[in-house]
This record gives sequence, structure tokens and C-alpha cells, in this order.
Amino acid sequence: MSSLVLMNRTIFMLSGLAISALAACGQDASAHTDQGGRTPRIEEVSDSSLVRVTHPEQFDIVQVTSRAVADRLSGTCVVSPDVNRTVPVNALGGGRVVDLKASLGDRVHRGQTLVTISSPDLSAALADHLKAVAEEVFAHKQLDRAHLLFEHGSLAQRDLEAADDAEQKAQVDLRATEERVRMLGGDATQPAPFIELKAPIDGTIIEQNVTPAAGVKSPDNAPNLFTIADLSRVWVLCDVYENELPRVRVGESARVRLNAYPDRSYAGRIGNISQVLDPNTRTARVRVEMDNASGVMKPGMFAVADLESLTRDPRIVVPTTAIVQLHDASWVFLKVGATTFRRVPIQTAGEAAPGTQIVVAGLTTGQTVVRNALAFVQAVEQ
Repeated sequence: MSSLVLMNRTIFMLSGLAISALAACGQDASAHTDQGGRTPRIEEVSDSSLVRVTHPEQFDIVQVTSRAVADRLSGTCVVSPDVNRTVPVNALGGGRVVDLKASLGDRVHRGQTLVTISSPDLSAALADHLKAVAEEVFAHKQLDRAHLLFEHGSLAQRDLEAADDAEQKAQVDLRATEERVRMLGGDATQPAPFIELKAPIDGTIIEQNVTPAAGVKSPDNAPNLFTIADLSRVWVLCDVYENELPRVRVGESARVRLNAYPDRSYAGRIGNISQVLDPNTRTARVRVEMDNASGVMKPGMFAVADLESLTRDPRIVVPTTAIVQLHDASWVFLKVGATTFRRVPIQTAGEAAPGTQIVVAGLTTGQTVVRNALAFVQAVEQ
């Protein structure tokens, strides 16, 4: 077979493939010729995956090495409030809003009034308290009178004990009505039928279900009036497919990049892996716990998390420039002879470090590959 026919077969094999280098796409095309300006002649041998080069010295060769790297897994995630730092806020009594002092998105401080409610429930509780006060005063007077009569022999022991029992019951009723007024948000020492609902913690209002002049129902079947979250720490929730779960462990570190700020990354740690899979997506929820003192992470933001193992295992690595993409597959050119190279498919698993790729199948340590696969393919096409 003539060399011209062999050349045409090689061109037909590679020229139609969409080739994209993973890095170093702008290298000087002068690497395709030798010092004398000669273009290397490529000859195909009987095996279609083999290519013979007449001037192999024009292409740099690199040895396949092994390096201890941590397993990494990327997942699409969403920012969520830390449930342990989220507090629902409700009024225990019904009524009508007369003054709304805070709204969705506001930062509030502990003890700050959020809403004032005119409450019939509080009015009834205050009335019961005033009755209990009057009954306790009357019972106390009755007990004092009973003690006086008993000392003069005009009252039986049984009647004195009955008066003492009535006084104790009156005190119990008084304390119970005071506690009910306090639970409803009132003040027994300053009776007024208005509930001032206050923030229980410092944080941000992330939910609001009340408006000015709205009626407020009993909290039994009603939504929270407000939900306040301390966003100084947040959760980043990631969905991980079941076949990738063995690569994720609680306590391992993670780097999170927000879609809003792709040029920044934030450190976190895996705090929990769900024990239940979503039956529709076959994924488990992985929780990355993050510090958010700057407030840049907001609930609902989308993010990408790189989950990194604490242990480092040996992995085969090659330069990124040694890999080309052909028909959605990754390939390298393996040197198998003095002037012969074999096109070998490989499987990669992300970067080991900037400029290097982890290879999980297709190569072994000690083999040699073309450092710049793109330049090699371009030379073959000529």
C-alpha cells in the first residue's frame, strides 16, 4: 500500500472528529515542524489505533505518574438556613393586628417588638387575674379573722383549717392567672389588652404570614406569624447519587462556590448524610455546614460544592494537555515504540492539581504519553 493511501486513511480517521484540548490550546504551531522547517511524516500501520511518526523527537513525551490525592466529588446544592438556628414566632392568643413593626427580610434583635395585637384572649385573662386578686384578698382576710377567733376559743380547729385551705387555693389561682397573662404576652402589673410580640433571638425574618389589620388566630392550626433565622451559620444541601455515596463521609471538608460569586470559594464541613434516598432521583441529601458571618450566603442561593476526602490515596495523573476529547470520550497518545504511538481511551475523575488530571482507567504508571495531544493531532491532520 502506498504511503499516500495510508496518509489519506489517517486523515479520514481523525479529521472529522471534534477535537478540544483541556488546556494549553494556544500553544505555538511551530512545534509541528522540526528545526529545519520539515513537517513530520505520519504513517499508519496495520492497527487502526496506531500511528507511526517519522520525526517523533518533535513531540515532548511525559511519563505517567502516581500521586497521593484526595477524592473529590462535585454536586449541585442550595443554601438553606440552619434549622437549629431557626425559630418560629407565634402569638398564643388571637386578635387583630394594630401595629406591624417588622417585615420579611428585616434584621431584628432579641426583645424587639415585631407586632402589636389587640387580643380578646388577653382581655379575658386579665379579667380572670383581677378576679383572682380579689378572691385572694378576701381569703386572706378570712384567714386572719379565723386566727383571731381561734385564739379566743370562739372557732373550732376544723374551721381554721378550712380558712387556711381557702387562702392557699386563692394563691394558686392567683399565680395561675398571672402565668396565663404572661404567656399571652401581657403584663399583670400593667393591665392592657395588647399583645406585644417580641423577637426571641437576633436574626433575619425569613418568613412572614401577617399583615397590618389582619386577624390573628389561635396557633393550633395557623401558620407562623414570623420565622426568624440566625444566618451567621447556614447549611448547603447537596444531592448525591447513591453510587457516589461511598466517596462521601461525615467530617470531610468541602469547598463551596456560589453561582452568584463564581470566582470565590468558601470552606465548610460535611455534617450529615441522609439515611433515606429520594425514590425519584435516587439521591441522598448531604449537608455541608458553613460559617456565614459575612452574610454573603442567602437562603435559596444555588451553589456547587466540591466534597474532598480526608484521606489521600494514590491516583494516576497526567498533564491536562495530554488529553483530547474525541466523540465525548477522553484519549491520550501512548508511546509504544521508537516511532509508534497508540491512541488509548481513558476515564478521568477531575483535577488532581491545576494542570493535571486524575486517570481512573486506561493507563498505568511508568507508561509514556505525548505531552501536547492537540499539537500531535494537528500534525496528523496535515
